Amino acid sequence: MQALAFLKTIIVDQSNFLEKLVALLNEHKVRYCVIGGQAVNAFAEPLVSLDLDLIVGVDQIEKVELLMKGVFKLERFPHSLNVSMAGSDLRVLIQTDPRYFDFVGRATRREVLGLSLPVAAVEDVLQGKVWAAQDAERRASKRQKDLADIARLLEAHPQLRAQVPEGILKQLVS
Repeated sequence: MQALAFLKTIIVDQSNFLEKLVALLNEHKVRYCVIGGQAVNAFAEPLVSLDLDLIVGVDQIEKVELLMKGVFKLERFPHSLNVSMAGSDLRVLIQTDPRYFDFVGRATRREVLGLSLPVAAVEDVLQGKVWAAQDAERRASKRQKDLADIARLLEAHPQLRAQVPEGILKQLVS
């Protein structure tokens, strides 16, 4: 089964939300890239997730918010814009945390959810996961998933181990 067909079966995307969102971003020349768990999936053995985390160019956040508001359901939170659509269980989270903005310029195209999308560089994906794992305001279950994602990245790219703080390395199961 193709990845996109699998996605549509697992997350029940009957509205073609992912394709519509990507087409809208591309049509309006929005610079963006995939981060988070789906970016980890692009560099390591993939896991199923209902979330797609993106970052857009710093100068395009307001534009993206206006574009999304006109087409999709949009909720604003302190560090993200959460985008959804009726008929799809996929959740798109557009990060607004400024630490991620430089990731867009270093992104390259990789397969994500059956589509060729710009994905943050593996070093940036790892850095984002380290930040998330260290964020005491995140739910404990989310931080555990971040640790698992770091472990997945290190298994696939052991040369990145030096980028991970010792405190996080000690939490990983060896």
